[in-house]
Amino acid sequence: MATPVPGPRPASAVGGLFVPLGRPRVMGIVNVTPDSFSDGGRYVEPDAAVAHGRRLLADGADVLDIGGESTRPGATRPLVSEELDRVVPVIRELAREAVVSVDTMRAEVAEAALEAGATIVNDVSGGLADPRILAVTAAADAVYVAMHWRAHSTRMADFATYDGPGGVVGTVAAELAERLEAVLAAGIDPSRVVLDPGLGFAKRGEHNWELLRDLDPITALGQPVLVGASRKSFLGRLLAGDAGDPRPVEEREHAHTAVVAHLAQQGVWGVRVHDVRAARDALAVAEALHRPRPEEGP
Repeated sequence: MATPVPGPRPASAVGGLFVPLGRPRVMGIVNVTPDSFSDGGRYVEPDAAVAHGRRLLADGADVLDIGGESTRPGATRPLVSEELDRVVPVIRELAREAVVSVDTMRAEVAEAALEAGATIVNDVSGGLADPRILAVTAAADAVYVAMHWRAHSTRMADFATYDGPGGVVGTVAAELAERLEAVLAAGIDPSRVVLDPGLGFAKRGEHNWELLRDLDPITALGQPVLVGASRKSFLGRLLAGDAGDPRPVEEREHAHTAVVAHLAQQGVWGVRVHDVRAARDALAVAEALHRPRPEEGP
């Protein structure tokens, strides 16, 4: 593979991502795929994806996360060339007006995305699927999001077992600590590493709820935390009708908004969402409710 992005990114390109805002950052999802679980096919054409990204920015997104590979359960992987063709034109256009993240597990895609203007590599495999991605990110001096992951979509349900003494929370924290060690050993600046507990990835519904209840062991690792719960199947099952059928994907947003408000109180760095406006509304309410009262006069 060619030498990664020539020269480090200027500090200004990513430094502002970690300036405290008083609320989590909102990462808006742009799926440039035909088969994503929520909006597959809607934005597979570059013009449609760019237009969608601009709508998310208008709604208040802090970051746009652009991905060309569906990681829904059972999804098959696209060719590298297909993934590149999907994401690079969109990143090149949107990076002119937004902070852009590339959602990929592949070093080749990360490299091309960084060259096109992305400043964040959001790797759902935490470097396990393609360890070369760590060197690419380090050479670009980019931000790296390491998610908890155990296997690709076609097999991840086989690994949804957490029988150790720490349960799912302790196990996920321990496995993320191992990934963090590998990330730092690859030369990625610790000030530019974000951790993600990986809701829905090799996890059953009860695992997701346990993680949402107690993120402390993960935040205790000392890195910013990103959480993606948007429209996921555990919310659909929570809202199942009398017949037991899960609530359809497009009808899960109210429940997710409640999750976003909860995460704001957990002090997470960011939330990855489909509906940016709903997330920003929830965060505004959470901030208002916990704003210090003005001091009363004598």
